[in-house]
Amino acid sequence: MCGIVGYTGSRAAMPIILEGLKRLEYRGYDSAGIATMQDGNCSTIKEKGKLMNLEKLLASSHLPGSMGIGHTRWATHGKPSVSNAHPHQSDNIYLVHNGIIENHKKLKASLEKEGYTFLSQTDTEVIAHLIRKHYQGDFLEAVMAAVKQLKGAFSIVAMDTMTPQSIVCVKKESPLVIGTGADEHFIASDIPAVLSHTRDFQFLEDGDIALVTPGSVQIYHDGVLVERPVKTVSWSPSAAEKGGYKHFMLKEIYEQPRAIRDTLMGKHDDGEILLSDIHLSDGDLAAVERIQLVACGTSWHAAMIGKYYIEKYAAIPVEVDIASEYRYRPKIINPTTLVVPVSQSGETADTLAALKDAKQLGAKVICICNVVDSSIARESHGVLYTNAGPEIGVASTKAFTTQLAALYLLALFLGQKCGHLKAKDIKRKFKAIEALPEQMEQVLSDEPRYTEFARNFHNHQDFLFLGRSYNFPIALEGALKLKEISYIHAEGYAAGEMKHGPIALIDKEMPVVVVATASEVYEKTISNIEEVMARNGLVIAITNPDNQLSGAVENFVVPEVDEELSPLVNAIPMQFLAYHIADYKGCDVDQPRNLAKSVTVE
Repeated sequence: MCGIVGYTGSRAAMPIILEGLKRLEYRGYDSAGIATMQDGNCSTIKEKGKLMNLEKLLASSHLPGSMGIGHTRWATHGKPSVSNAHPHQSDNIYLVHNGIIENHKKLKASLEKEGYTFLSQTDTEVIAHLIRKHYQGDFLEAVMAAVKQLKGAFSIVAMDTMTPQSIVCVKKESPLVIGTGADEHFIASDIPAVLSHTRDFQFLEDGDIALVTPGSVQIYHDGVLVERPVKTVSWSPSAAEKGGYKHFMLKEIYEQPRAIRDTLMGKHDDGEILLSDIHLSDGDLAAVERIQLVACGTSWHAAMIGKYYIEKYAAIPVEVDIASEYRYRPKIINPTTLVVPVSQSGETADTLAALKDAKQLGAKVICICNVVDSSIARESHGVLYTNAGPEIGVASTKAFTTQLAALYLLALFLGQKCGHLKAKDIKRKFKAIEALPEQMEQVLSDEPRYTEFARNFHNHQDFLFLGRSYNFPIALEGALKLKEISYIHAEGYAAGEMKHGPIALIDKEMPVVVVATASEVYEKTISNIEEVMARNGLVIAITNPDNQLSGAVENFVVPEVDEELSPLVNAIPMQFLAYHIADYKGCDVDQPRNLAKSVTVE
């Protein structure tokens, strides 16, 4: 999401930083800013909106100096504005920051009592004041002391007017690299930002704090000086935007663990779900008698799973509607109805129209979307952002799984507000979803097997996808992914419905992908699989290590997780199956024919 660029050397810093920020535009942002330093004086320019707005200001107000930092911001705390844009300042300290400081509210309250004044709504400004509080003449020591008080996942790049040509960098679960040139160094949150200047990089590890000057890099871990090797990157700038992956879709599949972590950040504190942008009172929430989830395409599949979550944990009846159908049918809505539009872009035309209709009829609206300040977010009473970061590939991957995480959080939040979930329940369930990114990484490590599968199955003309309960929508999503990008006919079905029609299609040429992971309906699913095998169907099973099916032509194994969270893990094999078949066939994976990323027309 957010982008960081820093420079210290002998050249003018501003053009280098601006160029780097432009190379990170593909990540998405809502505001930008640059600060440069010369002779102990720091100059800062910030602007809301696109970089071209900032560039116009820089044309008439050139920033002098051979050291500086820049940032493109994707709002998490505070709406897009000049005051919330980075860099942020506290006296002699200037810094930019990616990630979320989970304990910023407590730190802010303490700092305000000590007389520090806050000019923004961000968690970042807390870091600047905290460093200033600890500053006693040694910039590096002040940063180290401040970082010890921070909770969350973040990267920080800071400079001090009292410490010429020195930049201090911090990495904790948020990307940050240092590029090496001739008596100059470049700092970036992503390699593409500075690849035109250097191909030699040091990759900071979690917990590293680096002091960077034009001629040296000193890296500390737990206060001890350490070495991080310089590695040479061979990517072209265009390939670098994809992180070395062949397609954006593949990159985004691999980004899902990080995206889930970002979506969860700051959402839990000691048994309480914290959704600060909901903007509905406890009374409004207590009055909710019925919920309508409205979405299109992949987001509709996410909403179907959200129904299971909300009805289980909040005990509120939930309807799931396709937005294009919902907007044209009579709607039974009153002030006790909560409508939840789900959209990656926040601009989906049918979903936006459905939202407006529901709002006009008196419904309260909380949306789930990925783009800050999008139309759907602005029209809603409250919003839950997925924090997936920009998704370039048309076929949704990380936006889908982060929508599932967001819907799970919303279900826990409503369950908590309705009194159905206690703090101990929330703690246990949040711990389970916090473990998911690592479990998803285990599935990602199995990718080579899907390449071989594509080689063997890319010529089949029809696929059937089956699932039950939480994983019925995953079967629908698997079929959608395959038809979207490989142009192979595919259908998703509830496994128990197979005997009501689709079973007539089963023969020795029909691949049937079945989600058969641990669940309350596992035995029922096995019965459905046996029906397929009895008719010589080719069973491809997504299953757990202890439940592999002897009669299946393929077993794709995933870790066993709580049944309700299994869709987030089981989605990855579906994505890999579609991706590798499409790639093997030579299809345009990122831009499949006839499709658009954001559907802004009816």
